[in-house]
Amino acid sequence: MDDPKRPPVPPAKPGSSSLSPAGSSLGSRPASPLGARPATMAPIRPQSPLSSSLSRPLPPRGGATTSSPSAAATAVGGLGQREGGAREFVFTSADFERVRKLIYQHAGISLSPAKQDMVYSRLARRLRATNKNSFGDYLEMLEKGNSDEWERFVNSLTTNLTSFFREPHHFPIFAEHLKKLGSRNPIRVWCSAASTGEEPYSIAMTVAETFNSFTTPVSIIATDLDTNVLATADKGVYAMDRVERLSPERLKRFFLKGSGSQEGYAAVRPELRRMIQFQQLNLLNASYPVKGPLDVIFCRNVMIYFDKPTQYKILSRFAPMMQEDGLLFAGHSESFLHAADIFRSLGKTVYELSRRTR
Repeated sequence: MDDPKRPPVPPAKPGSSSLSPAGSSLGSRPASPLGARPATMAPIRPQSPLSSSLSRPLPPRGGATTSSPSAAATAVGGLGQREGGAREFVFTSADFERVRKLIYQHAGISLSPAKQDMVYSRLARRLRATNKNSFGDYLEMLEKGNSDEWERFVNSLTTNLTSFFREPHHFPIFAEHLKKLGSRNPIRVWCSAASTGEEPYSIAMTVAETFNSFTTPVSIIATDLDTNVLATADKGVYAMDRVERLSPERLKRFFLKGSGSQEGYAAVRPELRRMIQFQQLNLLNASYPVKGPLDVIFCRNVMIYFDKPTQYKILSRFAPMMQEDGLLFAGHSESFLHAADIFRSLGKTVYELSRRTR
């Protein structure tokens, strides 16, 4: 998760309601509950590596960035102070420790003691939105079980950072594994930290390239704790500067270029988007709504935000969901030596089930 998150895409102008031709079609897809797709998109032309429109500055947009502890939950933020340095709300060390306990219990995230200013900055917005006069009142409301606010609480404290084909050395390994699986049908892939969609769409692009088709035996499910980033992922619309590092060939094959009210944006082609099922999931839940056995799990740059016991618990739940020859892809800074009885390293942060687990 390395790029700052983008706010939601502005709505299309009235009257523009269709996507331009996008190549071969897999049939109609039901309208998504996570949000409608923007309009006025055209195929991206490969005349140059990237035309000037691909680096066009984004229109000014307001609102807070979206966030997620999945694809990685690292938080950033300011001091949340009013002009002159005086804080709007009293925020004691006891309040901070209470927040740390709640986010750990609910999402398994261990907040660093150095994040106190960030926590104030993020949650002060929630106090204003809920008309609470103190952190004590706000946290008491959470503890009484306000499910809607729990979601906003978690979303506020986590920041999702990602990019297309991040840690690119994994994707040739993934493609080779797909080839080795041969005629297995279905081949099941789970992206457990979908974030704003760059990683699952990179997975889908690799699948389409490997099979030279949008119609493949591969089933991709992409999950995340944060419903805000899932909505962005499901829409599949990105500012051009988010896709400019992709090759001209991939841009042409997998994206549509916006015009009019959507100028400066690119939309994932419907054929690619239909390859992925997006769903909300908390890795700490008692059960996962993911159908196995799984051939591949991408769980990259997630575990670093959990302590070792929580990591072990999650990995021990992954293992029985996987095929004996399944692969687990982790982030570059993650190591599972403490779970060597469950997963064995193949190098390059790729893991397979240990012999004791099979």
